[in-house]
Amino acid sequence: MRFKAQLVLVLLLFLSSQGEVLGNEEPLAVPPGITVAAVGDIMMGTDYPSPKLPKKDGRLLFEEAKGILRKADIVFGNLEGPLTEGGSPARKAKDGESYLFRTPPVFVKNLVDAGFNVVSLANNHAGDFGYQGMSSTKKVLNGAGIKVSSKAGEVAEFEINGLSIGLIALSFGPPPRSILYPEKALEEIGLLSQKYDLLILSIHGGKEGETALRTENEFEYFLDEPRGNLVQFAHEAIERGADLILAHGPHVPRAIEIYRDRLIAYSLGNFCTYRGMSLDKEKGYAPLLRVELGRNGEFVKGKIFSFIQLPPGSPKKDEEERAWTLIKKLSQEDFPESSPLFGASETILPREKAPPRDEPPVPFQNPNSQENTEGS
Repeated sequence: MRFKAQLVLVLLLFLSSQGEVLGNEEPLAVPPGITVAAVGDIMMGTDYPSPKLPKKDGRLLFEEAKGILRKADIVFGNLEGPLTEGGSPARKAKDGESYLFRTPPVFVKNLVDAGFNVVSLANNHAGDFGYQGMSSTKKVLNGAGIKVSSKAGEVAEFEINGLSIGLIALSFGPPPRSILYPEKALEEIGLLSQKYDLLILSIHGGKEGETALRTENEFEYFLDEPRGNLVQFAHEAIERGADLILAHGPHVPRAIEIYRDRLIAYSLGNFCTYRGMSLDKEKGYAPLLRVELGRNGEFVKGKIFSFIQLPPGSPKKDEEERAWTLIKKLSQEDFPESSPLFGASETILPREKAPPRDEPPVPFQNPNSQENTEGS
């Protein structure tokens, strides 16, 4: 259905030219694309194994960020931990290695108030309380008007400015929708890209912690658990039709890259993780990414708003712009040829326009080679 956007532009150009001929019509502006606001991990407090919950049911957790979040068409976050009451834990917690989260369902009001309209449940904590916990989470979110996508196969669907948009969530672990088994996941991406005008991916993967800042084109592990090759998968996903990739999982911010005019955020870090995760150094940086996509999915412009989490943990505006500064540095170091252009005041801009997705790059031709016969 990607032809829709192209058809609209053709019609607009035709109507605009007709207006010029008749002299009685103002030229029509190209219709807008969409705006997406995205953050990383969200865990609004847990009551398991002991209560670690914010006051007032967390009503103030997103207070400083919601003014930015609410202005976007699509507002995304990665929800770590089920919204449920009771139930049995799916595994045993090990202090320092494995944690379990369980957030009371009433906390969904905080997501609604902040403007979130879609979350990923494809992560290693959404199933902390098994099927009962996952089922409760989906019921609570759907009842609040928040769309979900998980490894179970849901597609979060939107209709915005005449565009059909799909968002799917992937992770590591066993199939389906596993970046460790890319063939089937990429096949689904290719099929969905034909169904929707724009396709957005959420990916939970990569190693974790202070040693996970750098993004390399290699397979990653955390505590001997395979976590996938984010760079390779992201590139192949865009080649199959994805338009925006929002990754999370390392608990620290990572670089951003532009590949075939599409934006890839390799980790949005922690955003609101109340008393659940370490906030030491970069793990406390909480970027809020806001991007504008064109009607064909190309990256138009964006901003990285810098927030920071200080114990016990909720996003506060960071006047020192540490998240922005770190992502800029990492992007320029890890992707010197494909990082976006970084403007003033937290802005990010496209690089020189790359060849369209359906056109192969023009091969380099050595002017001194025998094949170049011009002027001979």
